[in-house]
Amino acid sequence: MDRQPRLVTMGPARIASLRKPGGAHKYDHGHAVILSGGAGATGAARLAARAALRIGAGLVTLGVPPAAQLEVAAHETAVMLMRIQDAQTLNARLEDARISALCLGPGLGVDRAGPLLARALVDARCPLVIDADALTAIGKDGALMAALHSGCLLTPHMGEFARMFPDIEVPDAVTPRAAALRRAAERAGCTILLKGAETLIAGPDGTCYRHSATGDRAAPWLATAGAGDVLAGIITGLIARGHAPIDAAATGAWLHAEAARLFGPGLVAEDLPEMLPRVLSRLGV
Repeated sequence: MDRQPRLVTMGPARIASLRKPGGAHKYDHGHAVILSGGAGATGAARLAARAALRIGAGLVTLGVPPAAQLEVAAHETAVMLMRIQDAQTLNARLEDARISALCLGPGLGVDRAGPLLARALVDARCPLVIDADALTAIGKDGALMAALHSGCLLTPHMGEFARMFPDIEVPDAVTPRAAALRRAAERAGCTILLKGAETLIAGPDGTCYRHSATGDRAAPWLATAGAGDVLAGIITGLIARGHAPIDAAATGAWLHAEAARLFGPGLVAEDLPEMLPRVLSRLGV
């Protein structure tokens, strides 16, 4: 019989992991880097960056191609910028050992995502959150799938999952769906978060969590453009702060849905990062 996934709850240990001790330097709380697409395609990465900053990463930097630098600078203040034109530039930037999490995918564009991801999988010394266009790049290139490792976290929706794992059927029922996700995580050798009202997170060791945004915890307002980019940013910020990928995914899924529920009808993606301080306050963080 398939094992039931563990339900994500916000118990004392998970809440305690969100607190910041006093007297620390910003780098003690991690440096998250989020790669951006080109001019006119920076919004998704900016949403992720804002979320990473709001969840407590000490420093968040957007890696932008030169053509998009002025566009991003006009929108951002607390988020830092660095120029990343191509894979060679990324290689040089990744020499900074203070980078503690790297996010690739939101608004990146598949053509830009493929080479950058290939370089990051080899050269990054930190965990990788792989989302959106970077997932599509994996579905198109078996070499990228083969290069995944235990420091990676994939965050697909159902369509992206099907492109990466076309031979793994994902049933509707939660328990067999968890079994399918475990098979995918074991094959990829990394953690996978499969998004949905019933979000499932599986590690390569068979550990599996379930976050339910149904019933009295339903958050239908999350069905809006950019919400997934915010989730990627929350998870990236948590990993930057030192959370293991599977724990960051579970905690991030809970916080993401709670922020949406707290805001309610009329939610747009930009609202989600701004709700995180209220969510954290209610938790006593």
